[in-house]
Amino acid sequence: MAIATLCLTAIDCPEPRRLAEFYAAVLGGEIKDDQTDDSTWIDLHLPGGQRLAFQKAPDLRPPEWPRADRNSQQLHLDLDVEDMDAAHEQVLALGATPLDTDDDGGKREFRVYADPAGHPFCLCRA
Repeated sequence: MAIATLCLTAIDCPEPRRLAEFYAAVLGGEIKDDQTDDSTWIDLHLPGGQRLAFQKAPDLRPPEWPRADRNSQQLHLDLDVEDMDAAHEQVLALGATPLDTDDDGGKREFRVYADPAGHPFCLCRA
């Protein structure tokens, strides 16, 4: 029997609203907060009931991909996509930074990006 159930995943970032808007554009869902630009906590309620939260961390040092020896990833999100090339263009237009997008002509099942706050995430072939 489980001890707990997952409530949400909280992500530290310097600008919670900006990062919530980025992930809302990528994943859908509804942003819920106090409607101020300087919010210290913003929730993104995703389709299907999951929730991401964005917590203000003004001095955040983003992880360095692919380093594990210093300032490691801490965590990352894997996001399934139907059309890798279309999703690539869309996340770039939203402000993502490509970190490792050489998928060897489609032989590798994922590409790695950083969100606007510098957190790594992967687009994975569904």
